[in-house]
Amino acid sequence: MEFLPNMASTQVETVSTGADKARLAVAGLLVVAALAAFYLLGGQGSLAQWGSLIAGLVLAAVVFLTSESGKRLLAFGRDAWREMKKVVWPTRKEAMQTTAFVFAFAVAMALFLWLTDKVLEWALYDLILGWRR
Repeated sequence: MEFLPNMASTQVETVSTGADKARLAVAGLLVVAALAAFYLLGGQGSLAQWGSLIAGLVLAAVVFLTSESGKRLLAFGRDAWREMKKVVWPTRKEAMQTTAFVFAFAVAMALFLWLTDKVLEWALYDLILGWRR
């Protein structure tokens, strides 16, 4: 039986207004202009170069953040920060114990695999094939 999701419950938002598309285009053009200004102002000194680059990128970021995509990005960031505050981080003792356990397990697994390899090597080459005498 094939599972088909209920199409009425899925939400796909791909429609954006013309003004929103214009904001995104302006933000992109501002990034390109900032990079162009950085390279074109090479003879004017590093202060003019870096100032134009930073000013252009900040202006592009402001324009982007006023768009619908920018607002969704900010909302995502706020939600992610809120979720990070809910995380219960391990204490130093718990972190050290977990690290020691993982290290001990890795060493035990390495020894087990090495021993398995040597037993199989001995069984195949010495007992079955008789290559090593």
